[in-house]
Amino acid sequence: MGGNLLANYGEAVAMILFGIGFSNLLLQKNLIKKIIGLNIMDTATYLFLAEKGYIAGRAAPIVVNDVTSVEAYINPVPSGLVLTGIVVSVSVTALMLSLTIRLYRRYHTLDMDEISTMLKKEDQ
Repeated sequence: MGGNLLANYGEAVAMILFGIGFSNLLLQKNLIKKIIGLNIMDTATYLFLAEKGYIAGRAAPIVVNDVTSVEAYINPVPSGLVLTGIVVSVSVTALMLSLTIRLYRRYHTLDMDEISTMLKKEDQ
């Protein structure tokens, strides 16, 4: 058991980070802290994908010195997924931050409970 955990420490760190981000997303009332929690979850996912895509002893999939054997290179798909995910994550974070700024300008708070209370008062 212990040897297996040490061999897969990257995946274990990714799971711990995901748990930290998820609990932060659920337990915090401040919108900025929720966004930070979501970014921690994103980072954990990218770390997990990078760990699963890495194979010790293999090189990046760039043909050098006429080595064309598949066994000489790592799979490029996880790296591509991580890059695509980072781009999407930055876009989503920018959108969330812009919406948070709009909410703050309207309600003068970043507390979700206060904002929902003010919304209920507006509906009545």
